[in-house]
Amino acid sequence: MNGMQRTATIDRKTQETEIHVSLNLDGTGKAQVDTGIPFLDHMLDQVARHGLIDLQIKATGDLEIDGHHTVEDIGITIGQAVASAVGDKTGITRYGYAYVPLDEALSRCVVDFSGRPGLVFYAQFPTQRVGEFDLELVFEFFQGFVNHAQVTLHLDNLRGANSHHIAETLFKVFGRALRAALTPDLRAPGVVPSTKGSL
Repeated sequence: MNGMQRTATIDRKTQETEIHVSLNLDGTGKAQVDTGIPFLDHMLDQVARHGLIDLQIKATGDLEIDGHHTVEDIGITIGQAVASAVGDKTGITRYGYAYVPLDEALSRCVVDFSGRPGLVFYAQFPTQRVGEFDLELVFEFFQGFVNHAQVTLHLDNLRGANSHHIAETLFKVFGRALRAALTPDLRAPGVVPSTKGSL
């Protein structure tokens, strides 16, 4: 780490969305998020808070169609920003895991900054929506993130009866696992955490 700031800013523009993401992996959990989708704003605030990542997001998208392109592209852009900020991964812990409860709901996340994108996602929501938010898009967010952050992510809801609680535990636990994986390994400073020598 050598005192280097792990920050990144990514701007992504397509015919469907325009997204700005700025983040600091060594932040204090401050978030300024405006995606046009209030429930997603709430979820991304949880990631920032529990991941201790300072996160600024401004997104506009074709919400008159639905939220799919916007949610997926935000996942992609955050993934690109995390990959840029973490660099060659020298000195990070690499693996992170966490469990987070919210009342009756409980979720687990395990992440590996492996350089290989892979998502194993298990969550069954009792309802299709929370307010206006289509819960199918939770998966799309994480798939977009994984593909562009180049991480292996196992994300499982273990129990829950309330869709809002289930979704919130998934985002909170994701933030917690990211925080653990990205924390500098004090016993191996300056070392890439792989027997191959690179990730």
